Amino acid sequence: MKQALLFLWLILVILLSCSRERERVRETQLFTAEWKFASGDHAGAEEPGYDDGAWRVLTLPHDWSIEGKFSPDHPAGTAGGALPAGVGWYRKTFRLGDPDRRKQVYLEFGGIYRNGEVWINGHYLGKRPYGYSSFVFDISEHVRFGEESNTLAVKVDNSLQPGSRWYTGSGIYRDVWLITTGKIHIAPLGTYVTTPDVKPDHAGVVLEVTLLNREERPESLRINTEITAPDGRVVAAVTSTMAMKETSGIVRQTFDIRDPQLWSVETPQLYRARTLLYADGELTDDVDTPFGIRYYEFHATRGFSLNGNPLKIKGVNLHHDLGALGSAFHRRAAERQLEILKGMGCNAIRTAHNPPASEFLELCDRMGFLVVNEIFDMWAKKKNKYDYAMHWEEWHERDLLDWVRRDRNHPSVIAWSIGNEIREQFDSTGLVIARELAGLVKSLDTTRPVTCALTEQDPAKNFIFQSGALDLISFNYKHTQYPDFPGNYPGKPMVASENVSAIATRGSYLMPSDSIRVWPAAHGAPLEGVPSDFTGSAYDNVHAYWGATHRETWNTVANYDFIAGMFVWSGFDYLGEPYPFPWPARSSYFGVVDLCGFPKDSYYFYQSLWSDIPVLHLFPPWNWQEGETVDVWAYYNQADSVELFLNGVSQGTRAKESGQAGVMWRVTYEPGTLRAVSLKNGITVLEKEVHSAGKAVRIEMEADRQHLLAGGRDLAFVKVKITDARGITVPDAANRVNFEVKGAGSVAAVDNGYPAGLESFRGNGIKAFNGLCLLVVRTGQEAGSIHVTAHAEGLSPASLELDVKK
Repeated sequence: MKQALLFLWLILVILLSCSRERERVRETQLFTAEWKFASGDHAGAEEPGYDDGAWRVLTLPHDWSIEGKFSPDHPAGTAGGALPAGVGWYRKTFRLGDPDRRKQVYLEFGGIYRNGEVWINGHYLGKRPYGYSSFVFDISEHVRFGEESNTLAVKVDNSLQPGSRWYTGSGIYRDVWLITTGKIHIAPLGTYVTTPDVKPDHAGVVLEVTLLNREERPESLRINTEITAPDGRVVAAVTSTMAMKETSGIVRQTFDIRDPQLWSVETPQLYRARTLLYADGELTDDVDTPFGIRYYEFHATRGFSLNGNPLKIKGVNLHHDLGALGSAFHRRAAERQLEILKGMGCNAIRTAHNPPASEFLELCDRMGFLVVNEIFDMWAKKKNKYDYAMHWEEWHERDLLDWVRRDRNHPSVIAWSIGNEIREQFDSTGLVIARELAGLVKSLDTTRPVTCALTEQDPAKNFIFQSGALDLISFNYKHTQYPDFPGNYPGKPMVASENVSAIATRGSYLMPSDSIRVWPAAHGAPLEGVPSDFTGSAYDNVHAYWGATHRETWNTVANYDFIAGMFVWSGFDYLGEPYPFPWPARSSYFGVVDLCGFPKDSYYFYQSLWSDIPVLHLFPPWNWQEGETVDVWAYYNQADSVELFLNGVSQGTRAKESGQAGVMWRVTYEPGTLRAVSLKNGITVLEKEVHSAGKAVRIEMEADRQHLLAGGRDLAFVKVKITDARGITVPDAANRVNFEVKGAGSVAAVDNGYPAGLESFRGNGIKAFNGLCLLVVRTGQEAGSIHVTAHAEGLSPASLELDVKK
């Protein structure tokens, strides 16, 4: 009997020990609900007793600029999206429980654009001028506990304009977190994982843990770390001990992982290191660190390889805005962007020209994208009157170090870019600054190359290159000079960091399609011969004077093994920089995908070359004037040729020649059906039909997802089409569509992708542009159903239901 009781007691002890091992001490609370906001400056708003009763209640992230009206008079100009900036205040009250008195309390901001200043209970915590930096405040000494409430106040000042070359947004536009943990704890951003030795049968993993002691007495510490594989199995564990006599210390742990599952763009396998910190036997902190095991190389002659396999980088540049949602970061919106790009065959992102939200990198880790992580668009020499250059001297070191600390555990990140088209490349100041910045990066991470996006390709004239600080040479544009690179930069690896700048509008076409237009012809030249409605051409036959077509750029990159790959400018249209057009144009034309997320025809050009998906894309839409000569194109792959039929009559068979984007026919228009058939060895691979649309008679809606999550953060993107009686999209339809959203959600935004449209993104309706528009629906806090109805004068309405679950 005694033996049985002893056995049961031992089992209980083991179970309790296991329970403690799984216990969470660190609490990370998403701190985005129930904030109050008021635009303008408000004297005394930092004080706890300030009366904010009339302020608007909202949920972060928040961008107040996107809520404004378009105007050419806003000081940010059309480059800034023709939207307002200014000053705004945020306030939030909260309580901390009595047990938190014995804890360390941190406040973490993902990003405030810009000049964020923060107070807690009237105490000034500090400021952060750079709008793209994440930062943390230790508020332990300034908070109250129990029944006493705390007041957090944030002032955001984006009033000095112009401050950027593109739309930035204004406000607390990324997430905020409240973190509580033990007094002896792992520092914020205090874990660092590297994989210095990776082989097919094993991988060496090194974990550095930075510890902080706020007890102000020596402690005996034990640090337990378990590594779990992608399937959840524990595959390695290490225990370390140390006597902590100082206020901080670093522990280094090494692990051997057998038969590692490597992270790649096809199979982005993620491991997790769970670190438990014990002080005198008591669990005081726990941190999970996701990471990937992979190795890669930028080589001077072979280009890029990942895990020993040659891989051409097929990338795009992305700005940080999310179209009609503005700069406010929404995980689902970013995930949708990446899903669309993945479908094109894209495998890499350059974060132009600033650090992204940390959640964006988490998505890239999970979805299998390589990332060139960029931090600055300028150094000490400004590009706009009120840009970051005015904060450079005081803040660049701290911003850069915080950037590397935050992002160095992401397996998706393959290079640190310390700048874009930096003006110091043209004088000797570039020597000093480039060396300083590269040295700062390597003080925290030596596992990735340092690069900088350059425009001067003559090494004798480029001082940033001459600094010797760059491990990887990145060039923007001037693709015709790429063949000279090995001779000019012997032994150096190279990537094309920014290319193309095609001026295209979804559904708009300029003929003849094989006549290349440059708008304007040169820097400072007048803008001539452009459409009066400020549209580009989706034929890939218009580009900026510094750029080129998609076709000619990719041909160069694909033909040279030493070029690691390229990043198209840009993946999506973005707010601001409506080059080359003046007001009322207010967003860009350079995207492969429009502002709504609707692909332009160039999307299928890349899909046919970059992906394994069978492609036959036939364009343009088939509604023209009787007897008009129309250029008909087909992008295709996995076939030898394409035959085109008009109303059953063959228009001939075409096969791509070397360097061609696709095949083209000049066809005399008559209404009916175009049919393309791709053939391989005489056997049909794919067929595609394009039909002439009749009169617009109805609306059709299609949501990207049917099932959503409650909690106020999930989104559905509803594609809205104006169609004829047969369901064919009417390509020039411009009907105004009004939306009604009832139940467990609300309208988050509307858009139509027209870069010169002046309707608000925050209305309940919008005109279709070239037959399409977009509704973004946001879930509420509770589960239920969302009923969406779309109406337009003279058209049959449409409706759909979305399911929202907890």
